[in-house]
Amino acid sequence: MEKVNHTVTEFILLGFTQDPLMQLVLFLLFLLVYSVTVVGNITLVVLICMDSLLHTPMYFFIGNLSFLDLWYSSVYTPNNIVTYISEDRSISFAGCLTQFFFSAGLGYSECYLLTAMAYDRYMAISNPLLYAQVMSSRLCVGMVVASYLGGFINSTIITTETFTLTFCGDNVIDDFFCDLPPLVKLACNVKDSYHIVLYFLLASNVLTPIVLILTSYIFIIAAILRICSTQGQLKAFSTCSSHLISVTLYYGSILYIYYRPSSSYSLQQDKIVSLFYTVVFPMLNPMIYSLRNKDVKEAMKKLFKKTAS
Repeated sequence: MEKVNHTVTEFILLGFTQDPLMQLVLFLLFLLVYSVTVVGNITLVVLICMDSLLHTPMYFFIGNLSFLDLWYSSVYTPNNIVTYISEDRSISFAGCLTQFFFSAGLGYSECYLLTAMAYDRYMAISNPLLYAQVMSSRLCVGMVVASYLGGFINSTIITTETFTLTFCGDNVIDDFFCDLPPLVKLACNVKDSYHIVLYFLLASNVLTPIVLILTSYIFIIAAILRICSTQGQLKAFSTCSSHLISVTLYYGSILYIYYRPSSSYSLQQDKIVSLFYTVVFPMLNPMIYSLRNKDVKEAMKKLFKKTAS
């Protein structure tokens, strides 16, 4: 049966379930996760800003990652919270476009920022004596600004290409947000040029950062192996472990969504994996960078003492 061509003015987000009881459970779960995400990321940003011992390039990048994750989670979660206590699951065309734009922009920016953090760890371990000189404030700020610029320039391209497609027939998105795969499924007459742009952007924003991160860690491992003492090796590796966990979780979920064979696509599986990197991952990052970090723990103790007094 051919799709009927007409102008789409809104989309319907199906979410995870239509069952009222499960919607209540999901409402409470999303509310809890978002609350933890907001408190965790804001706390980490405040700690890094207030404690002079955390005014180093590594914590500068961690603070920016927390700020980005707070913003990233806010693109999706509040809308889901409202959806589960409301019968209205519609989102306007402009609203969907806006959500898609910020979703792609922040997602791409996080890819670049994680790459910058890998370079920071490489410099700290391979050239500790020159670390403070090389990783100057100007360079750190420049890398963060470049991450956002690169992310949102590419987001502008993919958003323009996607929302100038012709959407025909169904306007129901079987997902909890306006994501690329379900949107493309609703489009008709998708040209080969669109797929070329799509694969180019995914390669430049995902595969290229992965290659750069892997290259950094090859040099990091080589530098760690040159350290004579086992204790020194463990200390050097511990400074990278949190970043390595973040990279594995974030890129693992993205690669699963966008780089597996199209024959194995499952919207239900995609929704679960998308939930992880859009909602759960921003909540986990502050825990990953604080629970395993003595400096952050000490800064938190100082903040609690000041608050108590």
